[in-house]
Amino acid sequence: MIERRQYPSYKDLDPFIDVAWLKSLDGYLRERIERRLAVAHDLAFYTGPFLLDEKAPYLPGSRLVYLATSAREENYYDLDRTDLWSPSDEADEFSELMAFIATLPFRETGRMIIMYDSSGRAVTAHRDHDSAELCHEFIWFRTNFNKPFYMLDPETGEKLHVGSHSAWFDTVNQYHGADASGGLSFSIRVDGIFTDEFRSRIPFPKENRSAAPALWAAAD
Repeated sequence: MIERRQYPSYKDLDPFIDVAWLKSLDGYLRERIERRLAVAHDLAFYTGPFLLDEKAPYLPGSRLVYLATSAREENYYDLDRTDLWSPSDEADEFSELMAFIATLPFRETGRMIIMYDSSGRAVTAHRDHDSAELCHEFIWFRTNFNKPFYMLDPETGEKLHVGSHSAWFDTVNQYHGADASGGLSFSIRVDGIFTDEFRSRIPFPKENRSAAPALWAAAD
């Protein structure tokens, strides 16, 4: 059986989450993020070295709020090592968001971050890593569509903007980024281990496990 994958692509996860609850958190998140702009010194978002354009910025201007902290120096390959991660002080500040996260189809959670930019600058097209057999189980989601987030096929240059509130996507065999929006934009990503019931829906490939979201998207 040939495993058909689709690029650029993402798996729309809206059918598996409470979208109405997520959208209701928009003002709540906006107020707390705007409050942090004046007092916090949040870590700058680093794209990593795998850029589509090597001359593009590695630090595009976005900032991060960590809702979980690691017991050791952060390593990108540990995002789903749930034994290393525990709620941060910021988790209390965003308690209503944490309550929503608790309803997502994870057996356990690892890294949890809010990515925001007060000016809505473009996020450089990048891949997260280059380990084809590493498939991070995560949900990317947002309360509004102010962040023009996209997937990009490196072979054709075709760009596909995400049209849903939540998604899972192949971060190795395609690039992703965001167009400039000109205003406050934010999104959230939660990594961890999916529940067994949710995993049973996913057509994991025999090779190149990172392509699982693309394989699932092609099955729709």
